[in-house]
Amino acid sequence: MSTLYMSHPAALDHEIPPGHPERPDRIRAIERALEDERFAGLVRGLAPLAEAEVATLVHPAAYVEAIVAASPAEGYVQIDSDTLMSPGTLEACLRAVGGAVHAVDAVMAGECANAFVAMRPPGHHAERATAMGFCLFNHAAIAARHAQRAHGAERVALVDWDVHHGNGSQDIFWDDASVLYASTHQMPLFPGSGAASERGARDTIVNVPLRPNDDGAVFREAFEAGILPRLEAFRPDIVIISAGFDAHRLDPLANLRLDDADFAWATRKLMDLADRHAGGRIVSVLEGGYSLDGLARSAAAHVDALLGR
Repeated sequence: MSTLYMSHPAALDHEIPPGHPERPDRIRAIERALEDERFAGLVRGLAPLAEAEVATLVHPAAYVEAIVAASPAEGYVQIDSDTLMSPGTLEACLRAVGGAVHAVDAVMAGECANAFVAMRPPGHHAERATAMGFCLFNHAAIAARHAQRAHGAERVALVDWDVHHGNGSQDIFWDDASVLYASTHQMPLFPGSGAASERGARDTIVNVPLRPNDDGAVFREAFEAGILPRLEAFRPDIVIISAGFDAHRLDPLANLRLDDADFAWATRKLMDLADRHAGGRIVSVLEGGYSLDGLARSAAAHVDALLGR
């Protein structure tokens, strides 16, 4: 079966002040990379607009209502020190949610083998009731919960290889035995969470922190030793990937030294696991990645792997 690629021009309308790293050019860089003829086999779709209530799968209704109410008619609204909203932000967020949910529907229905949703802003720092780290709604967490509520998935694995720890996803699933959250990330680094000792109330949080300047070989060893055995034992019904590409050696916001091939390798490892336990079902959701070159190359390698190459 094919790979579904979802995005939407609304991702470009989440405007940010000059110099902010989480900029619209991130999506343009991915789109240009995926214009290459080798990606002609992708099934391409526009991320649908979700109703705001869909975000209440993981966020309290009062929090969702507050984010909707904060949407400005003009200018910027500062949500926290590095998270803001412009007039186009709310639609971008709701289409990111809609894209993630639609991708789960398509994969669970067998319409495609796997999916990659390239929207912005990212989501994995958004906790239950706190926006932070550029993130407002936690799209990957919503996708995981939607797989359970709408499709009866009993066990969902959420794998996060963004260079920054996904504190939001950890917060949301801390006391949930049905979701295994597994993360590699640089430590110390924003947001300060993600120690190996943080294991969750049900021992379903798996943190494998890496040190500054660790390279792909160290990442692969950590993934093989720390994450894959836990996923194997968990036997997920679907795998959700928080696919941040800011662990790339070119990224300006961190100090890991991964290359494109490392993300392709990790993708193939998760595909192998999903083939054994989850009918091959994988939904990948874009998180960080702030070197445009590193992001474009890494996303292309990731999609190449999803296509079975």
